[in-house]
Amino acid sequence: MGILYEDAVLIKEAEKPGDHTVITVNCPDKTGLGCDLCRIILLFGLSITRGDVQTDGKWCYLVFWVVGKPTARWNLLKKRLLEVCPICSPAVSGIYYYRPELQQPKPPDVFLLKFWCYYDREGLLHDVTKVLCELELTIKRVKVSTAPDERVMDLLFVTDTRELLHTKKRQEETIGHLKAVLGDAMISCEIELSGPEVTACSQESSFLPSAIKEDMFSLELPSEHRNGSFAPNTVSVVVDNSLSPSHTLVQIYCQDHKGLIYDIMRTLKDYNIQVL
Repeated sequence: MGILYEDAVLIKEAEKPGDHTVITVNCPDKTGLGCDLCRIILLFGLSITRGDVQTDGKWCYLVFWVVGKPTARWNLLKKRLLEVCPICSPAVSGIYYYRPELQQPKPPDVFLLKFWCYYDREGLLHDVTKVLCELELTIKRVKVSTAPDERVMDLLFVTDTRELLHTKKRQEETIGHLKAVLGDAMISCEIELSGPEVTACSQESSFLPSAIKEDMFSLELPSEHRNGSFAPNTVSVVVDNSLSPSHTLVQIYCQDHKGLIYDIMRTLKDYNIQVL
């Protein structure tokens, strides 16, 4: 018997304020799956306080304990998490595992969102980014220009988590939300698909130079303060290849912050490293 597609992601909401909501993911494994899941959880304004990952390289079981707004749209969150999980199908003899050659990740389309305003004001870009975040649009690049007559032109290169920005309905929804927040200041707004050169550029990794990375990976274990905590600006990354001929142990010591797990998972995914 196979596993129902809807059961690949289960969300147990917190019973009372202050408790954790538990998100369970049970699906075929793939490189970068943890990164994709953490990114979506963060986009919904949730913080991951604890996580557990178990995998044999083919099938994985992940549990996230999260906290955040009680008004989170859990049904939509489940839908978005399911979209990044590899598809599995029931078979007579068992389960079809995920095979990379059958499901290669497709880079998301990058769209150019261009709008003109009669004038600039404090907080304009903040209001725009807030609206785009609520619409589940990810900003890749931003360019803001002010004309001599004080008119403002904003160019935003974005991707759509829902992958619907190519449709007229989705574009009208986006423009409508922007017009609502900008009001009479907006002159015009256009959305168009960017060229392949912009899409390729948006996929490039913004890693530190190799010299700095070597310094980071060669840091020794930091000394602790008297109270047992690490200094706020102290980071230690230890890579150990001696425990296994086929696996690498990575130990990271640093100050905690929102999005830390996602940042780590994203870096590993960019290097095509699978977490086991």
